[in-house]
Amino acid sequence: MELYSIFMVLGFSFTVYSVIANDSMQTLGTFIASNKKVKWQYLWLFITSILLFTIWYSWFAYSWDISYWRLDRIPFQEIQWYHVAAPISLVILTRYWIPVSTSLLVLSTFASWVVFSKILTNSLLWYSIAFIVAMVLWYIISKFFENYFKAELSKKSEQRWRYFQWFSTWFLWWSWLTHDMANISVFLPRNIELYQMFLVSIAFSLALLYIFAQRWWKIQELILSKTNIEYIKTATLIDLVYAFILLYFKEYNNIPMSTTWVFVWLLAWREFWLYATNKNIVFKDLFPIVWKDLIKVLFGLAISIITVLLVQWIWA
Repeated sequence: MELYSIFMVLGFSFTVYSVIANDSMQTLGTFIASNKKVKWQYLWLFITSILLFTIWYSWFAYSWDISYWRLDRIPFQEIQWYHVAAPISLVILTRYWIPVSTSLLVLSTFASWVVFSKILTNSLLWYSIAFIVAMVLWYIISKFFENYFKAELSKKSEQRWRYFQWFSTWFLWWSWLTHDMANISVFLPRNIELYQMFLVSIAFSLALLYIFAQRWWKIQELILSKTNIEYIKTATLIDLVYAFILLYFKEYNNIPMSTTWVFVWLLAWREFWLYATNKNIVFKDLFPIVWKDLIKVLFGLAISIITVLLVQWIWA
């Protein structure tokens, strides 16, 4: 086997785990937090079936491409050692509870500076939109409806809400996969053969099996630290808001963006308004609620920019 093929297999393997492990905080975190009583095997089967459906649908509908044609600006290239370094770095950062933008970190090693700049611009644009949406939406909810979302449910009502929450998770997980699958499939040829699809499907299933069997990891603490996140109605609402934002962006254009930024901001502003509307505290006391998550995201951004600068220097 040629060296670049070995790097391709290693890069894809590390990326499958690292991208899902890091970004599943934003897509599956609320689902896990509100379904602690459900066996992890059932959760794994549910999530894995959605993933397999998503990638196989893309393979059939988008001419053997599992990225939903979101890599048009990034052609396939022979995988080198510095490509593999990105997902390895992502694994390490995930272990240390850093919600890194996988789009910026992984794709930066493949994209030209022009494409990377567009990815960064899109991320900043939607970071701003998430800022406005979260600020307005969570203010309204925390002001008028928070008691409803944390109210006790009857057994019958809880069952209905659980169905609704699983549906919202399906919608969010699918929306995220159709967008961020590009971060994983960037290591693969843009059109893959049938036997490769089976190997890819097995790799995804095993990665999810390992993640769920661990019964979650450190980055999940970012979700669990948020107020009332274990309430099933709250988890459902967060999932739906986030899913619609991702879906709109996916239809808007095919340039990937940082979905992590959007999610962290949605959670941070929700926490901000819950405190602001329920406690008699001043603005300077509210800042620590959001700054820790923001610092972690900015740290991940700095790593991504340094990575792309190093890669561009190596290419030159």
